[in-house]
Amino acid sequence: MTKGEQTRRHLLDVGRQQVLQKGYGGVGLKELLEAGGVPKGSFYHYFASKEAFGCALLDDYFEEYEARLDRLLAQEGNARTRLMRFWQAWLDTSAQGGLANHCLVVKLGAEIADLPGDLRRLTDQGAARLLGRVGAAVAEGQAEGSVPAGTPPGTLAQALYSMWLGAAVLSKVQKSPQPLQDALVVTAQLLTPTA
Repeated sequence: MTKGEQTRRHLLDVGRQQVLQKGYGGVGLKELLEAGGVPKGSFYHYFASKEAFGCALLDDYFEEYEARLDRLLAQEGNARTRLMRFWQAWLDTSAQGGLANHCLVVKLGAEIADLPGDLRRLTDQGAARLLGRVGAAVAEGQAEGSVPAGTPPGTLAQALYSMWLGAAVLSKVQKSPQPLQDALVVTAQLLTPTA
């Protein structure tokens, strides 16, 4: 990795933390460069605009998230077990500082309507890819009988993801893992076939 690539990577890492703390609109380029220890005026050497920076930040975030989801869904067990492992990871992450404090979708969700078009589009596309993976695991579970077959896989994946995003926001507001714990209980019920 070249020095320029290292600096760009460093700006993305620092920027993610700032966006998670202050939101996209609350992060100024000057403070980003200062926090990153990068000389003023060099931002445009690494990113064409703040929006280009935001797009790179989202691309980076979703790439990391998708890899993590793929690793969880590739582990041993039937589809229901692997799906529950994924949702449990939301709660485990919460215990280590809070998924809501590390999730750009949770943080930017309230801001999304005001974000420039490419940022909104990338967030929507990233979430759709995540939902596709969860939906595929639901479909696999329905085919093998480990997940109830009554709800279309895409619909169930969307409902679960929506519930977990809401639980992450409430967990952040309440400074408590309880909303995520409640979501885990409901998720287990929704993914358990009736006898």
